[in-house]
Amino acid sequence: MKAAYYSAKGLARDVLIVGEQPDPVPQSGEVLVRIAYSGVNPSDVKSRSGGTNPAMEFPRVIPHSDGAGVIEAVGEGVSPQRVGQRVWTINGQWKRPFGTAAELIALPENQVAALPENASMETGASLGIPLLTAWYAVHACGGLLGKTVLVYGATGAVGGYATQLAALSGARVIGVAGSKEKCQLASRLGAEWVINRNEQDVVAAVREITDSKGVDVIIEVDAAANASKYGDLLKFGGDVIIYGSGAGVIEVPFRSMIVGFANLHFFIVYNLPVTVRKAAIDTLTPLLKRGALQHPQVEVFPLSEVAKAHERVESGANAKIIVDTSR
Repeated sequence: MKAAYYSAKGLARDVLIVGEQPDPVPQSGEVLVRIAYSGVNPSDVKSRSGGTNPAMEFPRVIPHSDGAGVIEAVGEGVSPQRVGQRVWTINGQWKRPFGTAAELIALPENQVAALPENASMETGASLGIPLLTAWYAVHACGGLLGKTVLVYGATGAVGGYATQLAALSGARVIGVAGSKEKCQLASRLGAEWVINRNEQDVVAAVREITDSKGVDVIIEVDAAANASKYGDLLKFGGDVIIYGSGAGVIEVPFRSMIVGFANLHFFIVYNLPVTVRKAAIDTLTPLLKRGALQHPQVEVFPLSEVAKAHERVESGANAKIIVDTSR
């Protein structure tokens, strides 16, 4: 099969190679998926660059966890009726050497989810990490009917889905974005109010919107950048659901947080228990079938230009970057 891989960490153009690799064979409990499109996430780029760990975890790595394609074969214990099913992948390269940046991938059956016929393969490759992260962030909030939720990065890969899922759960969403255009998009995604963080003071705007009461929940993309404001943003007993941070250390205002009985909830999507992941898929599949979710715009690179795809993510692309494995 044709695949992108690296045997050392560094700049994308220096270490990523496209070439032939052995076809994987599905083992017991696994499915073999012919990948149509592979999704590139910031975590894939950080892993390849050595930003999270400079050492190679495996001698050779085929990157990317997200992707979409068709089940081509199954291992022992998997129903043959799954052959031909359109699917999107989960944790394709988490604690494994071989991800979705290839024509084929073998994965445990519980690491693929059915992709409805009305959803394109390009959309399928965009789901994985962003959609599951958004779902769990909203799920961790508990019942949201009538509650006010502040979503930082409300139009990002995760934040865009979180905005929609929170609104669908009955929350009143305040979306924070960085431009007029992104604020308009956040409104279309379901935010009742929007704050342009580059033109407005987020704390002052939230206090005005909530009559100085604060919000019930914050869904957070960058804890290091925003933690100092939590005490001023939250209602008494409010929650912060944290799925990302731009730095490894965050500074939290102790007094306002302890007096306000604030709660910080950290999670990483890769470590969701299988039962929780199944609950997510059971909830999300009907939404996908109904076309109830808006998906990010995609920008497609051929597999032969996978290094450019990584560089595009590093440059801060406003679109979801995916790779066409057939080119």
